[in-house]
Amino acid sequence: MLDVIKVIILGIVEGITEWLPVSSTGHLILVGNVLKPSMSDAFMEMFDVVIQLGAIMAVVVLYFHKLNPFSPRKSHKQKMLTWQMWIKVLIGSVPAGIVGILFNDILDEIFYKPLPVAIMLIVYGVLFIVVEKHNAGKKPSVTKISQLSVQMLLWIGFFQMLALIPGTSRSGATIVGALLIGVSREVAAEFTFFLAIPAMFGASLLKLIKFGFHFTGAEFGLLMLGCIVSFGLSVIAIKFLMGYIKQHDFKVFGYYRIVLGALIILWTIIQTVIA
Repeated sequence: MLDVIKVIILGIVEGITEWLPVSSTGHLILVGNVLKPSMSDAFMEMFDVVIQLGAIMAVVVLYFHKLNPFSPRKSHKQKMLTWQMWIKVLIGSVPAGIVGILFNDILDEIFYKPLPVAIMLIVYGVLFIVVEKHNAGKKPSVTKISQLSVQMLLWIGFFQMLALIPGTSRSGATIVGALLIGVSREVAAEFTFFLAIPAMFGASLLKLIKFGFHFTGAEFGLLMLGCIVSFGLSVIAIKFLMGYIKQHDFKVFGYYRIVLGALIILWTIIQTVIA
């Protein structure tokens, strides 16, 4: 029963932090270190990634019409634009896809720890504040996904690739990259959601293959529970973020990241001294 409660908490953390630019993986590592579920380290490493499937299904459900090129409610032109959008998503996914396949295990081994997470939280927190101040008063040059060029897509894809380092935040990195080239906050956030579909499905598949699909009944049940909880909270988080950025910028998330990163560093120092 205790592990069920811990998994629900982890699902809540994933659902909220996956779409807010504050690093879901970073939060899961930190919360997991505090909760210390009784499952194996290998299972928890896989769990932290695979429960993202619940989060990504929230995007599919909320944006199903926009993502569906076969919708009978769309005209021929709208269907072609939807296919064009999917091509843009695939182009933007190339950098992270290549690096993730080649170096995923190495990156996890080096950076899947509290201190690197804290450093990346602070670095991108500062970037959010700097970029938003730089863009203050400027009119975005891109207000529709259809206006994104191949060069812009690869630039955004490069920033998504940087998010393979835990603590960076996939949504945070891609949003920062998009804002730097003049993309509006709404388009930056929405395109980030769509980029997550192949990225997170691919990452989950890699982790499942590495784990070997060897689940006990209890482990499978806990994994499904985590996915369901993360789905429900993701729906709420996505709606909140899209409503929030219509009236506000991303600086508050930058300040949050800096404070959290500093607290993690302090906590790590205290733990080291105590040990």
